Amino acid sequence: MPSHSSNPGGASRVRRRALLGTAALVVLVALAGLAAYLTRDGRGSSKAAAPTASSPSPSSSATSPSGSPSPRSHPHSLPTPPGTHDPIAFGKAAAEALWSYDTRAYSQAELLTALHGWLTTETKYADPASVDAIVPSPVLWKEMAANGQFATAKVNEGHFPDSFTQALQANPGTITEAYVYAVTVSGKQSIAWKGSPAGGAENRVTTLAVQCRPSHPCALAGVMPSVAP
Repeated sequence: MPSHSSNPGGASRVRRRALLGTAALVVLVALAGLAAYLTRDGRGSSKAAAPTASSPSPSSSATSPSGSPSPRSHPHSLPTPPGTHDPIAFGKAAAEALWSYDTRAYSQAELLTALHGWLTTETKYADPASVDAIVPSPVLWKEMAANGQFATAKVNEGHFPDSFTQALQANPGTITEAYVYAVTVSGKQSIAWKGSPAGGAENRVTTLAVQCRPSHPCALAGVMPSVAP
């Protein structure tokens, strides 16, 4: 086949990001680095956030009450989105879901399906590739499952980035087309596996694009490649 043949899937991803950026003008104007988000090929730096099978590394999270997960704790169920109209509350819940996984309880495909259920049904605004990039690959998941690896997350805080708030105040009407908000969430991810009850923990922070139309509960639009403070 000719090496220069077109890539419909790649083109679709770029087009979807372009539409998301056009509709969410406030986000485009306010967030530094969003241009890279709109033009990357779907396999950007967020893929590096996937956890390794042998040591803690970003990909998902949630925390036990003690702050450290225990291998004896009950397996975690698949994440389900909350029925809220508050973009910050939804962003915090989404970050916890994205930072959490349990290879003992479900498959990689099941987790992907569950996380896709958080995405807006308005497909022209949804960027599933940015969510997929956070979840470990099937091969890595298999290795992690062999070690009984799981991650939990504790969300500390969520807020609208200053740049987003300033842009919204300067031109409030731009939000009413797609109702996509930027939400930055911080917290801590704890990872554990068989034979390592303490595991490891690290601070996490991410900026999400959250759609909250007045007539519908909030939904996830995508994960930004860089953090907006």
